[in-house]
Amino acid sequence: QVQLVESGGDLVPPGGSLKLSCKASGSVFAVYTVAWYRQAPGKQRQLVAAIVDDGSSKYADSVKGRFTISRDIPKSAVYLQMDSLKPEDTGVYYCKHETALSIDDLQQGRTHDYWGQGTQVTVSS
Repeated sequence: QVQLVESGGDLVPPGGSLKLSCKASGSVFAVYTVAWYRQAPGKQRQLVAAIVDDGSSKYADSVKGRFTISRDIPKSAVYLQMDSLKPEDTGVYYCKHETALSIDDLQQGRTHDYWGQGTQVTVSS
């Protein structure tokens, strides 16, 4: 099982910056993908950024060049640096880990997704 706790959300003016953190605890066999999602009011949760199993980073078109995802494996942490924030970046930001809990999961190709509780980011003047 994995527990994820996000932090760092705040109210910031347009053009400002924030750094979100996601701290993981618990025991897994492997982590394939770590990602940040965003859910704006009245909208579906959408992928913002991810580090996939080959180590490469992926970004939604709307945040490319402004957001940077990073990972500190020894600290079991994932970060999202958000610069040049816009009002449309407002929402609850969730951290997700795609994991294998055992070697059996790995061999069978089974994955388990874990989500944090979310942290609110509001971009407004």
